[in-house]
Formats: sequence, C-alpha cells, structure tokens
Amino acid sequence: MKNILMCILFFGLTFPSYASEQKLEGYISGFNYEVRKEMKIDSETLIQLLKEDRVELIDIRFLEEYAAWHAGYSKHIPLNELPDRIAEIDKSKIVVTACPHKDRAIIAMVYLRSKGIQAKYLTDGLIGLTENLRGDRAKDLVDARKKLK
Repeated sequence: MKNILMCILFFGLTFPSYASEQKLEGYISGFNYEVRKEMKIDSETLIQLLKEDRVELIDIRFLEEYAAWHAGYSKHIPLNELPDRIAEIDKSKIVVTACPHKDRAIIAMVYLRSKGIQAKYLTDGLIGLTENLRGDRAKDLVDARKKLK
C-alpha cells in the first residue's frame, strides 16, 4: 500500500497537463477495495491468460536488466520510456506490467490506468513468474502462444 501511495503522490505532482491530472484524480476518487483487488494479477492467472492471448505482458525494467534475461512472450518498454511508447501497447487486451519485485510495475499500472488503459500489475513479479514457468509449464505456454499466431 505504501508503494501505491508513493506512486499516486508522484504522478499527482508530475503530470504536466490538466487533462491527465483530471484522469488521475478520477482514478483516485473512484479507488476502493474492488479496484484494489482488480488491479492485481498473479503469475498463475497471467500464464493462463497468456495462453489464451487475452493479455499483453509489459516488462518495464531498464534496458540492462532486460538484456541480462527476459521472457520471449513479453514486450519490453522501460518505465522511463512508457509515456513516449504508449502507442505500442495493445489496448484491446488486458495490459500486465511486470518487474522483478513489483514496485515499478505498480507505477506503470497507475500511469496506464490514468490513461484509460485496462492495466494490472504482476503481484509476484517476474521472479514469481519465472518460478511458475519451470519445466513443462514454460513449454506449454510457448506451445500455446505458437498456436495462436
């Protein structure tokens, strides 16, 4: 909850345009327990939705982190590039933001929601996702994604 508050304060102080401020204010004004629950997704649910091609996973880590290791089924848009690259996001799907621990993913999720995009953050982070994709589960995801393409 502390991360969410910091995120809201950060964006509330740095949005440059009045229209963006209004969207953020609307998001905050409508924030309740239902929204709090709805903004989260765990890796097991994410894996199922990836198999069904219903989500787009956005890896928001820095370039050097992504270069060290990454998942082939995510799109890489570093958090600091997100405002300039928002057009690259498939808004017809649920957008899931992810980083190793979830702090930056929460910031990205709030930003995307303030822009009217249905976004969630990965609660167990990329580390949890990796744990849930060990062995045959990773192969099943890759096979399912190939069938959809």
